[in-house]
Amino acid sequence: MSEQRGDKPLTGWRVLVPRGGPWGDTVAADLRAQGAQPVVAPMINFAPAADAELVTRALERLADEQYDWLTVTSATTVDVLSSYRAVIPASTRIAAVGETTSAALVAAGYHVDLVPAEDNSARGLLAEWEAATEGAANLRVLTLRSEIAKPTLTEGLVALGHRVDSVVAYRTVGVPVAEKIVADVRAGSINAIMVTSGSVAEQVAAQLGPIPSGTLIAAIGPQTARDAEGYGLHVDLIAADRTADSLIDAVVRASRVDL
Repeated sequence: MSEQRGDKPLTGWRVLVPRGGPWGDTVAADLRAQGAQPVVAPMINFAPAADAELVTRALERLADEQYDWLTVTSATTVDVLSSYRAVIPASTRIAAVGETTSAALVAAGYHVDLVPAEDNSARGLLAEWEAATEGAANLRVLTLRSEIAKPTLTEGLVALGHRVDSVVAYRTVGVPVAEKIVADVRAGSINAIMVTSGSVAEQVAAQLGPIPSGTLIAAIGPQTARDAEGYGLHVDLIAADRTADSLIDAVVRASRVDL
């Protein structure tokens, strides 16, 4: 790395952003502000749920103010909401399982009322639920989830005495990346790869591997890091706060080692 980078520490760095949409656009802009050249290559997308009519009916009830809360457990769920042009009334509060999901909601024009302060997971959300709802009982909650998601959140909310509609909103599928990007990764022309979920980790390993040792793998949180390592990836960096900003900060810190 050159020492003449000023206040843009990622100058000269090419960073692969594995998600598109509003979230990917926001991360790409933040990377450019640090001097990086973002390579936006969406590696996962959603496919319609097996029962799309069930999703439509749930979103109609949502727009009709029939739910007190909506829980959103992934940025992909936000993509689904956007694709359906879902209307979320101001009276319906929204809980996001983590900062990445929260950022995706805001980028898509939705509001966010609750994000776990400590543990960005379904268990973390449940741990803070009663304090956030002031112990309210018998709330009507819509939980939207992927086909492969564990029912931890739904079961926890039911155990707390709430009425929960758990709806499978989508299936996660891999998206083939351009051959040029695969070639660049294998040639070592990508300095860092952001890994934002287990599904992304699976696609990175399957489509881009083997990853050169000089390419940093940056995971957005400990669980994502464990998932990535399970797919054979060597994780170099883990974001401290499970947010896109924290993930970028980790890459920035790593870049300064090369000064």
